[in-house]
Amino acid sequence: MKRIALEQLIKPYADKSYAEQCRYVREMLDSGRVRPLKASGTNGKTPALYLEYWLTEEQKNYEELREELTYQLVPLLSVDYYMNHPAAYEQDRKWVLLLNKYLKERRELLESRESVNERSFEIWNREKFLTREQGKRILKRCGQEMDFLKVYETTEPLSYYSHTRDVPQKLLILENKDPFYSMRQHLIAGNHKILGESIGTLIYGAGKRILKSFQDFDLCVEPYMKAEGNRIFYFGDLDYEGIGIYESLAGLSRDSWKIVPFVPAYDAMLKKAGQCGDLPEMKERQNRNIRDEFFSYFTPECAEAMRRILEAGRYIPQEILNISDF
Repeated sequence: MKRIALEQLIKPYADKSYAEQCRYVREMLDSGRVRPLKASGTNGKTPALYLEYWLTEEQKNYEELREELTYQLVPLLSVDYYMNHPAAYEQDRKWVLLLNKYLKERRELLESRESVNERSFEIWNREKFLTREQGKRILKRCGQEMDFLKVYETTEPLSYYSHTRDVPQKLLILENKDPFYSMRQHLIAGNHKILGESIGTLIYGAGKRILKSFQDFDLCVEPYMKAEGNRIFYFGDLDYEGIGIYESLAGLSRDSWKIVPFVPAYDAMLKKAGQCGDLPEMKERQNRNIRDEFFSYFTPECAEAMRRILEAGRYIPQEILNISDF
């Protein structure tokens, strides 16, 4: 039912006499196509007409679409949702049939994993259909999830500098760009150690972006970087966000490698912070829900000093250290 004003209802008879308009409204009432909304009141004329009506919209016949769903779609696609919502199928039909055609004629391609955008174009000729358009909705309505299409998400490639390809070696992930550049410059200058530790490879983490990139670590780095016996360290800002990034990274550790804080760098930060004035105030709204894992790698004295800084609402940026400190 659709609510409609008298003026809209008699619009086709706007240039006719009032008597003809009344006759038209009476025919609509007698046929059951409209019902008066009595609470709207009347127009005050004789004979009186109500000011608003309920218009009965014609029901579309979806029988052909239901037959198509029943007999044309492959069994891999559920038709339950669309059988109960034929209007939605009418809207999605083009995309459902393209998926159906793919499964009928090219299903063997699902034996190999592809990136989301590659698979999306392969099926719908639109590379962003699964990520930015209605692809996920279509899959869900067909009773499937993204895993069904054997796809993987692509991440930003890791930016790294390898001073040596020797194995085993130590890799150091850096939260920010400045320490990455200065430490790289330090190694290029012929030095082999950073704060007393031999570092073979520097990895630029770009803040939280490292979390997504590192999920594909085994796929996007050279063999020597994931060799048995390698050790991976992390160094970021001494604030809740930097510690949170480390804890999330540590959660990605595998049996073959484990990520731990680069203790010498944090020790150097604390020592240098004690020689300067007030530390900068921490950014607001940082997630303070951190665990004790990070602090467990430090002496009780260092861990307590770090906690005092954080609880005072201050932080130490990585940039407190520069090339002269390495």
